[in-house]
Amino acid sequence: MNAGGRLALYGAGVVVAFGAAFGLAGAVVPDSVVAGWTERSGEMESHGAHGGPEATATSAGLKGLSLSAEGMVLTSVAAPAAVGEQGTLSFRIETTAGAPVTRFARTHEKDMHLMVVRSDGAAFRHVHPTLDAATGTWSLPWSWAEPGTYRVYADFAAQDGAAATLTRTVEVAGGFTPVDPAPSRVSTVDGYTVTLDGDLAAGATRPLTLSVARDGAPVRDLQPYLGAFGHLVALRQGDLAFLHVHPEGTEPKAGDLGGPAISFQAAAPTAGRYLLYLDFQVGGTVRTASFVVDAQPGAARDGARNDGAQPSPQQTTIPAQPQDGGHGGDTHDETGH
Repeated sequence: MNAGGRLALYGAGVVVAFGAAFGLAGAVVPDSVVAGWTERSGEMESHGAHGGPEATATSAGLKGLSLSAEGMVLTSVAAPAAVGEQGTLSFRIETTAGAPVTRFARTHEKDMHLMVVRSDGAAFRHVHPTLDAATGTWSLPWSWAEPGTYRVYADFAAQDGAAATLTRTVEVAGGFTPVDPAPSRVSTVDGYTVTLDGDLAAGATRPLTLSVARDGAPVRDLQPYLGAFGHLVALRQGDLAFLHVHPEGTEPKAGDLGGPAISFQAAAPTAGRYLLYLDFQVGGTVRTASFVVDAQPGAARDGARNDGAQPSPQQTTIPAQPQDGGHGGDTHDETGH
């Protein structure tokens, strides 16, 4: 989730200017409504030039709220209709005149980043479909593990430089019990424990550090993934808008190792609850750790929690799952995104 200036995120601490949010208990803004909203992506991420710790993101456009932007449209998404059904997820990017867009600029080592998340924040996947240049159709093998309403984000840049994060919803038949996300700063996935340190404050940038450990020992063999050692997606509870960034710093080369800490600078546009997903790669396998963080109103002093409390190592209530090819269609022997 970012081309051009949005995707040149290397330097000394990325500003994660959190976009609007994620819908609680199955609440999703209908496509018919969000299609009329204005989405201007790119300005929100003032990476490396955010104007200091009190810079805000409130004046920037929010991303991932519309099925159209920058003269492009995300078509309806075709996917299996029921849980357990094996099939294909596919879609096209078209111009507003209905012509398929077939030429894309590579960003973070991929031509298309596809994020899929259930409306309650569970079952997050970040994958990379394949383009049929003859028809402009993007596709990948797909099956659903759980029913519900899902938000699908296509994050990309056309070859002419126009960048967009477009979104649609997909309904998967069946009843489910929504997850009610509670604040959580520790996520465990496949034996790895990822701990989040730092806080969010509305209208101010604050440091966030995510540290990876296994069996109590710091992990120092993080591999580059999509041009960095960690990849962060943030959703704000309420409207499912989207932000996708990398930490700043020198882009690692193939064979470089990092860890245990991955740092970001985070600016929340408003107070409220934010859902974070960190992708990291070890041993050729990409895993996703999930967190829930509350941004407090106003700007707290640097280094202090807004609520005066110490971080609590709660276990995440959003199921964090590895991005296996069986559900996401993405292979994880790649050293990129």
